[in-house]
Amino acid sequence: MVNLEQFPVIPVIVIDHADDAEPLADALLKGGLNIIEVTFRTAAAADAIERIANKFPEMLVGAGTVVTHEQAQRAINAGSKFGLAPGTDPDTIAYFKGKNVPFIPGVMTPSDIQAAYKAGCERLKFFPAGAAGGPKLLKAMSAPYGNLGIKFCPTGGVSLDNMLEYLSMKEVFAIGGSWLATKDQIANKDWSGITQQVKEALAKAAEA
Repeated sequence: MVNLEQFPVIPVIVIDHADDAEPLADALLKGGLNIIEVTFRTAAAADAIERIANKFPEMLVGAGTVVTHEQAQRAINAGSKFGLAPGTDPDTIAYFKGKNVPFIPGVMTPSDIQAAYKAGCERLKFFPAGAAGGPKLLKAMSAPYGNLGIKFCPTGGVSLDNMLEYLSMKEVFAIGGSWLATKDQIANKDWSGITQQVKEALAKAAEA
């Protein structure tokens, strides 16, 4: 089983054109990060995942924003090694579990946490972290579940400036960062800029 806790930062990526998948993955690897979450927000997602999985076996590629059964099937078939969603859907969790692929459902309330835990998940995505209330809310919301071993990956509104607020919490195993490779950077093929941002993020994470 994949151990996602070895990665303090997970880049959350929106790819509009599958041709950008390989140079993007290469840019992340050059920055020292061998994990990528390709979100199912575009039609290119499955093709991008497959290209990265085939060309860069050292890269742990996963699917994000998996919100339908059809997307779950396409993600697994494309070679996803893990999956995430903005919400908690027991059917999607069960599908990934049946394929022996880790899945991290999204939560924003105590009821979400309990539903995800009941479905067998101990690693959860706190989303949208910034808009929901940030580290203060996560600290308060997670407190009743500390004895269950539940940990969180805050995503949404996380940045280089505030990432340490999250990573310094014992309840947090990683953060999701969409700033590591923005849509504009990918469109402009600013691969060196992405590599530099990854290096900065990993250096900051090491301070936690």
